[in-house]
Amino acid sequence: MLIVDSLKSKLIRNRIPWIIALGSLILAAFFRFALIGYSTLALTFACISVVIALYLLTPKWFRVMLTILLCLGVLLFVVAEVPVIRAARGEADRDAEYLIVLGAGVNGSTPSLSMRDRLVAALDYLDAHPACVAVLTGGQGTGENVTEARAMADWLSARGIPAERLILEEQATNTAENLRFSFPLIPEGAVCAVCSSEYHLCRAELMARDLGRELFGVPGKTSLPVLRVNYFIREALGMVHYKMFGI
Repeated sequence: MLIVDSLKSKLIRNRIPWIIALGSLILAAFFRFALIGYSTLALTFACISVVIALYLLTPKWFRVMLTILLCLGVLLFVVAEVPVIRAARGEADRDAEYLIVLGAGVNGSTPSLSMRDRLVAALDYLDAHPACVAVLTGGQGTGENVTEARAMADWLSARGIPAERLILEEQATNTAENLRFSFPLIPEGAVCAVCSSEYHLCRAELMARDLGRELFGVPGKTSLPVLRVNYFIREALGMVHYKMFGI
């Protein structure tokens, strides 16, 4: 009974934090179940809700430990996020002989929103650099009627890019394979760029460097601002994972 009374007292005294925690939980459910592609934001808001609850319900020594862990986590996140943001600006004004365009999801045979964002940037670059050849990379995944490379080729061809400027790599299933399978299609020593979503350029450039090739980024701007925030948060976690496990 005393424990129940204590919890009721804490609920009354900390009404505003509990409202924030509940609001965060509702937002987490909204991003997870009402929208597609916002899982990182959903996880972020769920964590905020849990952290607030822990601060309100746990003893002081636990809150001190939690604060230390949170500070370390935020520091690690910032260290990982800064290069992601820096690389997101890209260098689309530079000349490249070859442009590797990284695949994204295909809905049947129609490019997903992420793929379209990349293709718009690739098209702009190819129009501005008429001597550049595009290497379109991406295999066929679940729910896709064609390979990602073929979907990108069809999209670019329909907008005036001739077939002789398009090289298809149709086996890759992830970013590392995108690059590993594309580099043999490009002459050694050729100036090379990579086109991907702006948040993804840092990791793509890092992977290329680990494979022994240097390239610069051409950013495909994510068209939905909230989705862009979701992916920038996720990419920081992806950078930490890559540094730790190499994948």
